[in-house]
Amino acid sequence: MLTAHVLSAHTDVVVIERDTLPAEPEHRKGLPQANHVHMLWSGGAEAVDALLPGALAALEAAGARRIPLTTGMVAYSPHGWFRRWKESHYAVACHRDLLDWVVRRQVLDAPDSGITVLQGTTVLGLTGSPEAVTGVDISTADGRQDFLRADLIVDASGRGSGTPLWLGSLGGQRPALRVVDSGLVYASRLYQAPPGLPDDWPIVNVQADPRGAGPGQAGVILPIEDGRWLVTLSGTRGGEPGNDGDAFVDFALGLRHPLVGELIKRADPLGPVHVTRMTANRRHFYEKVALPANFLVLGDAVAAYNPTYGHGMSVAAKSALTLRDMIQRYDCATPDFTGRVQKAVARHVDLAWTFAVGTDVFYRGATENGPTLSERLAARFVDRLTLTATGSGRMARDLTDVVTLQKGPERLLTPSTLVAAARGPLKPRLAEPPLSPEERRAVEST
Repeated sequence: MLTAHVLSAHTDVVVIERDTLPAEPEHRKGLPQANHVHMLWSGGAEAVDALLPGALAALEAAGARRIPLTTGMVAYSPHGWFRRWKESHYAVACHRDLLDWVVRRQVLDAPDSGITVLQGTTVLGLTGSPEAVTGVDISTADGRQDFLRADLIVDASGRGSGTPLWLGSLGGQRPALRVVDSGLVYASRLYQAPPGLPDDWPIVNVQADPRGAGPGQAGVILPIEDGRWLVTLSGTRGGEPGNDGDAFVDFALGLRHPLVGELIKRADPLGPVHVTRMTANRRHFYEKVALPANFLVLGDAVAAYNPTYGHGMSVAAKSALTLRDMIQRYDCATPDFTGRVQKAVARHVDLAWTFAVGTDVFYRGATENGPTLSERLAARFVDRLTLTATGSGRMARDLTDVVTLQKGPERLLTPSTLVAAARGPLKPRLAEPPLSPEERRAVEST
């Protein structure tokens, strides 16, 4: 939707959508991962608002939570509890179906949007040659096959993108693919939060330790609209959560710290447990091959990440904003315009990929040959930053700058940040979760 909005300022746009889009913020078949925790980091949120002024206000009016960071997060890292430092950035927390609905409404309801959505329609392949794509073959909702000619084709079809195969069928160059699959399984359930909790209840996150003994298991409580909690538990090979509602709380109680389990056993479940097993990190290096002219790949079709760090939506939003900026800087008819955009988008992908792979690559069986040297070095560096951030407000702010995609990775390479990392945490480790007195009283009284 964001990409369509960007392009609609310059030309007529046709969105080919396999699903039937709901008129309300409801679940749809093509987005099964919507049942799990999603966050829009402030870098992604501000990209959305830059493209669609008023979108964040519309989200908050619909019930989305604006949660300050790290003030509004109780997080247990592999190195201990993070302190809740004064706000530097924020996250937008809501159900993914609500986010999609608000963005879709903002885009499609705009006057003279110039966007046509072909629902129930499937792309069968690309047409053209290795030098230039001319259009797409489609299958329509009534089963007819047709051809659409276009001056620019953008693949924003997500993790299941067919582009590598389609490029091969044109005789073009297929990009290198890197897969890091920890075998992670996600299980999520909606809860009604216990009564009497403060209105600004924080995100609660118990992270896995990739270098610990046994599988990596984690859990997060995300406060969303209508006083609900969206709770996601996860586990790698040999420690996966299941869809048994009775075992959901027990799994949470068995994490590295039982806080998530202790909280949800006081809450009322609002539905079944939803399980997803397709969580492998997959990256296609499109920026390193000569793609056909008039063709661009964005979002999860470029790289899909383990959702732990919540970067997928924010990277997609930043990529759409980059496309807008590149159109303003260069004419679309500029030679290798799409190649320039693909390389610019790769900078956002690089950052999210480093965080996701830096954890998963160390789990047994995640890759055929184990982590590369560069992945080991990056992981050691991020580990040191994370350890320091547990006891250094300066480091916590710098790391949050990058995690929220407000700043690029160069933020972590400044002399002052490197000196702080070498020095390590300035405060001792916290022995208990950093709940406020009001939050502790509310928990103990439920």
